[in-house]
Amino acid sequence: MALFKRRTVGKPGEWYYCLKHGTVEEGPQCRAADRFGPYATREEAAHAMESARERNLEWETDPKWHDMGKGGAQDE
Repeated sequence: MALFKRRTVGKPGEWYYCLKHGTVEEGPQCRAADRFGPYATREEAAHAMESARERNLEWETDPKWHDMGKGGAQDE
């Protein structure tokens, strides 16, 4: 077991949205489980939560996502 964790070094030009702090970061600063990204621009990262909400709505209303179950009834 390693004594020290290797921290991921941020790359200039890669932007992330930190879910824990609610902030935009250049390069990964927080752990992967707490961030969305990478994004190409600071602006895209700033709108990460809006983009996630839009994608979730698309998936929730996608008829292919709600397939018929094994018994013939629609899964809920």
